Amino acid sequence: MHKVVMAVALLWPVAGTAEDVVIAALGDSLTQGYGLIEAEGFVPQLQGWLEDQGAEVQLINAGVSGDTTAGGLSRAAWTLTPEVDAMIVALGGNDLLRGIDPGVSRSNLEGILQAAQSAEVDVLLVGMQAPGNYGPEFKAAFDAMYPELAEAYGAVYAPSFFEGLGEAASDPAAAVPFMQPDGIHPSAEGVERIVEGLGPYVMDLIARTGD
Repeated sequence: MHKVVMAVALLWPVAGTAEDVVIAALGDSLTQGYGLIEAEGFVPQLQGWLEDQGAEVQLINAGVSGDTTAGGLSRAAWTLTPEVDAMIVALGGNDLLRGIDPGVSRSNLEGILQAAQSAEVDVLLVGMQAPGNYGPEFKAAFDAMYPELAEAYGAVYAPSFFEGLGEAASDPAAAVPFMQPDGIHPSAEGVERIVEGLGPYVMDLIARTGD
């Protein structure tokens, strides 16, 4: 993920109706759409996919390139405005790149979930898995924090941002057609597949807001 922190551009809904579910997508460069024109990014493509499913929804792009879980925690409170009904949390990749202690990352994610809970906002927590080069203890702690926190806070849980890529998600050679030249950020086609994978989880999140 791009390590240079960029100013966040919050696309607050301006054409929504009273029935629209407003969802903030809190994340890093993967959420922000690094390297792509705006229409090809994760949030606009997800917006279109959800609308195709008949969902009345407006998404806020709260992704900041280079952000860690600590950065997400620092932004959570002011992202959770009264208009926000639900939140997608997709953070942790930059924590991995920096080798941050999983205990620290877990505490930050828990703080975000607590902020959402206080605001009575439902959450979709998107997990990820650490590579083996950090050692088995690091990997076990990192991988487990997402499902454990999702269960503890009653969040919808998606195992991986890249689930929609199928086998290519774990095979760098197979993933090439879906990635930008840096091998880290998805191409427009990659984002399309990612959205198809995550979309059903977001639909579950939307359903919860009506409960």
